Amino acid sequence: MRITVIEHEAEAGLGYLAGWLGVPCDVVRPYLGDEVPVRAADGLIVLGGAAAAWEDERSPWQPATRDLLRRAVDEGTPTLAICLGAQLLTMACGGTVERGAAGLEVGACEVTTLPAAASDRLFGGVGERAVAVQYHQDAMTRLPDGAVPLLTGARYPHQGYRLGEAAWAVQFHPEATPEIFAAWTAQPEGGDPAGGLSAHGYSAEDLNAEVKAAEPALVRTWRPVAEAFGDVVRSS
Repeated sequence: MRITVIEHEAEAGLGYLAGWLGVPCDVVRPYLGDEVPVRAADGLIVLGGAAAAWEDERSPWQPATRDLLRRAVDEGTPTLAICLGAQLLTMACGGTVERGAAGLEVGACEVTTLPAAASDRLFGGVGERAVAVQYHQDAMTRLPDGAVPLLTGARYPHQGYRLGEAAWAVQFHPEATPEIFAAWTAQPEGGDPAGGLSAHGYSAEDLNAEVKAAEPALVRTWRPVAEAFGDVVRSS
């Protein structure tokens, strides 16, 4: 069994997931010239990135990635789509992604599970509230038809959903280690084209410390979710 991983940029890799999934991964790096496959292997993970989900001129492999995600949902391939990946999945399946009206959501933020999460194969063990790493300004404002909302948040309501029996999308970053997060905040303008972290009233140093302090809770919460996804892949 193998999982196809679409990595959009070097600074946004598998992170924690590399050691948690329990299934070998084939990482496709289209920003280095790798071709996005027509079909995934036994599972599919699409990671995050700085581009907007509609910025195909900036990331010209995004149409092929959306096609890959749509086919995975149609064929029941176990899929985990993270941040930009979640937004690409949303667009691919008929939902809407826009620049978020509530501004930048970044750092260690609280997410809340919804009733459907209790019986979900991935999120059934997550408590009522959990901390998650966030770094986004775009938002999934309308979910695809048939999507089952699983997690919500105070700033942006669509934090996680399931589509079909085996595709999950999360707006946050369960894969992000404190080191990965610090690499994002160290990028010019904090990786944010809208003016940088300081323009939004944030300090990179404070955010990094916040995420580092949350590390035990992050591992405790999201490792079982990643392991559950690995189990879904192995049983598919």
